[in-house]
Amino acid sequence: MYKSYDELPLMLNAETLAKVLGVAPSSAYELMHEKDFPTLKIGNRLVIPKEDFIAWVRSHTGGAK
Repeated sequence: MYKSYDELPLMLNAETLAKVLGVAPSSAYELMHEKDFPTLKIGNRLVIPKEDFIAWVRSHTGGAK
């Protein structure tokens, strides 16, 4: 399990996102398709840049770390 943002890979996939957020993979996929979620499409694959994910979390938690 990840204990800090520093341990996250540079790009997160749905499986990693689910583990980090403590949700089911299906919930991670749903989140990745939300309009304001910072996904990056590479071919047919969706990934989330680590820094954009951290910024998204902070913006949705009032700046919490």
